[in-house]
Amino acid sequence: MRICIIGGGLTGLSAAYHLGESHEVDIYEKRDHLGGCLSSYEVNGYHIEQFYHHCFAGDQHLLGLMGSLGILEKLEWHRGSTGYFADGTIHPLTTPGEILRYPLLTLRDKAALALLTLRARKMETGPLDRITARDFILENLGERVYASFFEPLLSSKFGERRDEISAAWLISRISIRSNRGFSGERLGYPEGGFDVLIQALADTVGRHCVIRIKDPVVSMEKDSYGWRVNDQRYDAVLSTIPPQALAGLGGPQLSPVPYQGAACMLLSLERDVTSGIYWLNMKDSAPYGAVVSHTNFIPMSRYGEHLVYLASYFQERLPERLDRAMVTDFCSRFRVPESEVRWQRMAVDPWAGPLYTTGYRDRIQPYREKGLYLAGMFSRPNYPERSMEGSVIAGEEAAAGIARQEKD
Repeated sequence: MRICIIGGGLTGLSAAYHLGESHEVDIYEKRDHLGGCLSSYEVNGYHIEQFYHHCFAGDQHLLGLMGSLGILEKLEWHRGSTGYFADGTIHPLTTPGEILRYPLLTLRDKAALALLTLRARKMETGPLDRITARDFILENLGERVYASFFEPLLSSKFGERRDEISAAWLISRISIRSNRGFSGERLGYPEGGFDVLIQALADTVGRHCVIRIKDPVVSMEKDSYGWRVNDQRYDAVLSTIPPQALAGLGGPQLSPVPYQGAACMLLSLERDVTSGIYWLNMKDSAPYGAVVSHTNFIPMSRYGEHLVYLASYFQERLPERLDRAMVTDFCSRFRVPESEVRWQRMAVDPWAGPLYTTGYRDRIQPYREKGLYLAGMFSRPNYPERSMEGSVIAGEEAAAGIARQEKD
């Protein structure tokens, strides 16, 4: 079969990895590089992700893919510390003692929150899909826990649509982050960054497939023989881009998936400013929802500078001059003279991830719809929370569906 894959991100590359040896595969990528949201900058002789990433011990398909590519030995496991910036103060929340000292929740609140974290690992998310995260927390933990802990998190990630997000997403998020010891979460990160994974995939896939960099799909049409994409004939098409984007290319009109964008600022600093904390959530209002200090997770000595992400999400349109607002606020709030910012990079993706609103489960796209294949962050393995693991599984399962089509 001759197969077209639209999108050179992790899902598209994973699908090509499984199809390339047995089929004629072309990958169309509109950017000048592969990786999608897993893309990296090359700065000062090292690679660093445009959007912060780490993986988890339970990501068996991702780890299996890395193993088959011969790069699993590069994966290291580190402890990720967490905290909350509230009322102008950094509150560490990694160890049991730090959690007990957190002043914005009572001891009873903390006990209830700890119990929910334990329960989350075994909770069925299906029944929670039509319940909002807000209503779930209010009913189970009360107003103070919602207002002091969860509402700022939901607001920073989902903005004005925070009250539409399902409890299924929230419980999944709590569950996946519950692999904690007394010193923090156990998180995976490859030596050399996730560019190691993308390059290994590109090298392997490139031996059998045609990778079309800076070659966006501009037209597609279905006929009795298959598909014509950019005037090329294909027996099957796998699209990894948002389903609603296909109609503008000549593809089918598909049910839209609610998406939001992400803007991620990466700063190089001379020193640590988050008290050794890797992941600092913002309770206080700011033009970013989290400060992710990469070099409080991976040793600074590997880079020769401190690397800090400022993470922000948006719906529909990127706020004007957001980059300036982020840097100005960060420098003022954390008492960093702007002269200490060595360099900065801003990555923006208007299709960064689905909005897991109530009822999302019923809107999940099947792998095959109206004559073509669909896989990506909108697929079932990425519900009710997107991940690299889910994207790898989606690519594998879509590839298996295409292979079955040939046998049928």
